[in-house]
Amino acid sequence: MRVVLAGGGTAGHIEPALALADALRRLDPSVQITCLGTERGLETRLVPARGYELQLVPAVPLPRAITPQLLTVPGRLAGAIGTAAGIMDRVEADVLVGFGGYVATPAYLAARRRGVPIVVHEANPRPGLANRLGARLTDHVFTGHPDTPLPKAEYVGIPLRREVAELDRLSTGDKARSWFGLEADLPTLLVTGGSQGARSLNRAALGAAQALRRAGVQVLHIIGPKNTLEEEPPPGDPQYVVLQYVDRMDLAYAAADFALCRSGAITCAELTAVGLPAAYVPLPHGNGEQRLNAAPIAAAGGGLLVDDAELTPEWIVRNVLPILSDPERVVTMSEAASRMGRKDADTALAQRVLRIAAQGRA
Repeated sequence: MRVVLAGGGTAGHIEPALALADALRRLDPSVQITCLGTERGLETRLVPARGYELQLVPAVPLPRAITPQLLTVPGRLAGAIGTAAGIMDRVEADVLVGFGGYVATPAYLAARRRGVPIVVHEANPRPGLANRLGARLTDHVFTGHPDTPLPKAEYVGIPLRREVAELDRLSTGDKARSWFGLEADLPTLLVTGGSQGARSLNRAALGAAQALRRAGVQVLHIIGPKNTLEEEPPPGDPQYVVLQYVDRMDLAYAAADFALCRSGAITCAELTAVGLPAAYVPLPHGNGEQRLNAAPIAAAGGGLLVDDAELTPEWIVRNVLPILSDPERVVTMSEAASRMGRKDADTALAQRVLRIAAQGRA
């Protein structure tokens, strides 16, 4: 069985693709997997690190307005489609699974040209342009959100890494805190802006550092690989640990009692899968999908929702600190978050992909 996965640019497209790849290998160790990406995306680092073959396709960003750049799109898109089709020919693809991003559009069109069955997975409640196109080319459409408006869509959830989906935070907590140099018995706040970090979260959390410390709260703060803090937190106890990037996010989740974070689809899926309550701060720009990701979790009692413009050190002190100071409330919110999570989306999607590929062979 030969499967081609198309999803690149951001971790939101790449991580579900890699989680699916892992699930496919668990179900069928003989499956051959090829990932498509572009040279500008995170996939150039993440895909080889996970042990999968990466083939590059030229990126063809589609302008959102009528500009002179629009005139160059048809030619560049044709070249990208030809590259993707050539890769599918060489690997003799049985199925293409697309997750969105720049690489998905030429991959969908190349698969249609070659008669390769197409599977679309859309993680967000508002589908992107590539997946809206892909959904018109296939009957096999799956979503990570139950209300995503795509035709013929089936809700399966978002494929997650097994180390996250299978995480037992209670049994792993002491080990995880020791891993980061934190105390085992203090309430712990995790601050993370996702794979790139978030300056507004960094500033607000650092501004609240002294108040958190006075209340006996320790902090694990992941600032993002391209970010630096304007000033370092003053030394002292409890610990305020600052890291630029963490590969073992499962341990970061296990170490924490509560999170302050963006509300991308992957973040929301991972936190609910592990039952970690959070204060979600949606991106202040874009199409509003991050608010849609977090709103059901907050409504169910598994988190808080705050606008980026309203996030200040004072807001953290007024809203987050009382939760961290109340273990019973932390437990109640953890249980509510967990009820919103889905741990088996990787296996569910992998089973469907293998079935679709087998039908295409028949």
